[in-house]
Amino acid sequence: MDVSHEVHLLVQEIQRLGSKNADGQTSVKFGVLFNDDQCANIFEALVGTLKAAKRRKLVTFQSELLLQGVHDDVDIVLLQE
Repeated sequence: MDVSHEVHLLVQEIQRLGSKNADGQTSVKFGVLFNDDQCANIFEALVGTLKAAKRRKLVTFQSELLLQGVHDDVDIVLLQE
């Protein structure tokens, strides 16, 4: 699958699952994304797609590496709607 396409799908899923934070940006917890059935069916490597989106400055999060369980409460913030 094309990385740009996967990143676009990721933005859509963050919009679907997330909510607006105090700054008016859409935010979702990593655990919510990781444990969502629809996301599991779309993304073969969710963490890799998140890293690609972060490199493109579409999302931000406070960790280099995201691991299920350990980082479930890390906020993934959408920088561009």
